Amino acid sequence: MVFNNGKEALDYFTAIIENVSKDAFSEIILLDLNMPVMDGWDFLKQFTKVNPPKGMQTTLYIVSSSIDPYEIEKAKSFSLVTDYLIKPIDLEEFEAIFNKKSA
Repeated sequence: MVFNNGKEALDYFTAIIENVSKDAFSEIILLDLNMPVMDGWDFLKQFTKVNPPKGMQTTLYIVSSSIDPYEIEKAKSFSLVTDYLIKPIDLEEFEAIFNKKSA
């Protein structure tokens, strides 16, 4: 599933949580920091306020072209963030992400 901006994504996940629709909840989220309407930082701040019920946990990765150490540390300061991936992401990185989830 792809969202054009952070607001669309937040609205989608909030609706799923409110309706307790576990089947539609994403197991993995790849979050770009640079998005229109609501950027990745604002999405993270708002998404941390949404408390999904048990069984609706997700693994969230930040995806960015920024190599700024401040941004990397800021991203990792959010408990929801599993890792910070620097673009471009190669196939092996994607495979590693999905292999971790299925293990």
